[in-house]
Amino acid sequence: VRHESRGLPIVHHSKYVCDLPPNHRFPMGKFPRVLRCLLKDQVITEKQVWVPEIASKDLLSCVHTEDYLHNFINGKLSEQEQRRTGFPWGTVLAAEVALQRGLACSTAGGTHHAFPSYGSGFCLLNDLAVAAKYVMDSSPTKCKVLIVDLDVHQQGDGTAFIFKEEPSVFTFSVHCGKNFPLRKQQSDLDISVEDGLEDEDYLSAQTHLPWLLETFRPDLVLYDAGVDPHWEDELGRLRLTDQLYQRDLFVLKTVVSRGVPVAAVIGGGYSRDIDRLAVRHSIVHRAAAQ
Repeated sequence: VRHESRGLPIVHHSKYVCDLPPNHRFPMGKFPRVLRCLLKDQVITEKQVWVPEIASKDLLSCVHTEDYLHNFINGKLSEQEQRRTGFPWGTVLAAEVALQRGLACSTAGGTHHAFPSYGSGFCLLNDLAVAAKYVMDSSPTKCKVLIVDLDVHQQGDGTAFIFKEEPSVFTFSVHCGKNFPLRKQQSDLDISVEDGLEDEDYLSAQTHLPWLLETFRPDLVLYDAGVDPHWEDELGRLRLTDQLYQRDLFVLKTVVSRGVPVAAVIGGGYSRDIDRLAVRHSIVHRAAAQ
């Protein structure tokens, strides 16, 4: 627990990055640059940065299979399994801090395509599922978790699959219907939108959130604030502008105003201009600071 700052908690670790082959589609360098631009623009100070510990195998096994974890940790994934992932992050700490402080953000996370026994779509381990399961298992009474996933790609098809039989987790996804993954899973509430959707129509899809909060009554919200619906995103297919700020502000205000803790992760975003992408990813932190 960090007592020296009452500001918005930001979860970050210098080891969020690893080496990838040249010209790889996943923009790994964005994570440290998100923090750098938040500090440079004085949205936050160094005192607001919380550093997570590495996730233990025991923690990850609450969602992922023993075989997959053994092979992943020991570098024994087959070539086919590696291709499926396309290639872990501090979401558990963000969830813990949110429960304590009401609101927290990570500078990474949102790896929602990972299934219990395999990785997929640039996602190796499902941080949202692990955090939700950890919070539920750690609470004296099994708390309820709402996962709001506004990444352009379906709710973590992995997240939806993991919690399909779990009544204490509600999965809500707004995504581009014709985008990855080709084979969709069934979230508790899926809003599929068409290619080329613009700000106004997209923002109207968020109106389901107040109803979900009132009917499901979660104890924690995990928010995947993907920026890949942006018109400049290389893998998105939608036409949103920096009005993503209004989206994030609406989600966070709607949840916080009801006294429900919320932890936000940055989700998907793809561009070869890493600096512009990092600024785009920092939109949710700016909305949270507001």
